[in-house]
Amino acid sequence: MTAEQNPPSVVRITDVAALAGVSIGTASKALNDTGQLRDETRARVRAAAEKLGFVMDARGRALSSGRSFTVGMITTDSFGRFSIPVMLGAEDVLSAGQMAVFLCDTRDDPVREHHYVRSLSSRRVDGIIVTGRSSDPRPPIDVGIPVVYAFTPSTDDSDVSMVLDDARGAEILAEHVLSLGRRRVAYVSGPVRHAAASRRALAAAARFGGALVAEPLYGEWSEQWGRQAVDLLLRTHPDLDAIACGSDQIARGVCDRLREVGRAVPTDVAVTGFDDWDVMALASRPPLTTVDLRLEDLGRLAGRALLELIAGQTPASASLEPTLVIRASTIGD
Repeated sequence: MTAEQNPPSVVRITDVAALAGVSIGTASKALNDTGQLRDETRARVRAAAEKLGFVMDARGRALSSGRSFTVGMITTDSFGRFSIPVMLGAEDVLSAGQMAVFLCDTRDDPVREHHYVRSLSSRRVDGIIVTGRSSDPRPPIDVGIPVVYAFTPSTDDSDVSMVLDDARGAEILAEHVLSLGRRRVAYVSGPVRHAAASRRALAAAARFGGALVAEPLYGEWSEQWGRQAVDLLLRTHPDLDAIACGSDQIARGVCDRLREVGRAVPTDVAVTGFDDWDVMALASRPPLTTVDLRLEDLGRLAGRALLELIAGQTPASASLEPTLVIRASTIGD
């Protein structure tokens, strides 16, 4: 066997300890972030491990620390529209602590969710993040380990929930539309039974004030409803100059129908969405001015809160303010 064919030697913790000039026990504590060590000692051991390319054995790390260094994520969002960005954000934080994430899709089935909770508990995960496709509050899960709710809050105020400030997002959109000089505005929202639909509609209506030509319209989160809403509005308010929508799906349908009836967007009617879902917002003709939910940032908040809970701290729930994304549906090319 040639030198090129020789397999690389395995770097052991004894090698790290020798290079750092410490005992094996000290090296183990430094790498596992346990024990009472000076910061300079931990830094020297970690620098030695990085230089040698040392990789901790997961089983040994778990045994020495009493933790599994794994986290479960339970979601009802089978499509992944909301849960995947939340997971990516959480992983940014959790992976820095060398923690792995198990994603469990309940498909809105309570029995399946109960099964996943039991399964994650049996795997001795260090904590769980609960999310979903809706911002409607949900019952808390019954499990004796740290839990953080992201996007989909818990109905129990004592739980830690990281949520989006829907109302502020609607206000930001309304302020943008008014800044364009639009004064004949309609608002088209999703199902009134959904908390997000009513929060967005009420906040937008309050900010639009006298510029709103009618009470907000409630329907479905769909392009079809957006198209139908245009027909309803133009029958009674043919001089509309803006339509704000509770979702990008609705707004895309609104844009399509306005174009079909000869109304130019945004020259004749400005249109806004909500969610900044690329599949809808960028494919719309024209691309939509909308609200970015900052789901990855929400996931990062949830990940940090979970790490604090695992460490025995008491993080507070938080509400994240969304941001405005301006595109051609309000300002033209």
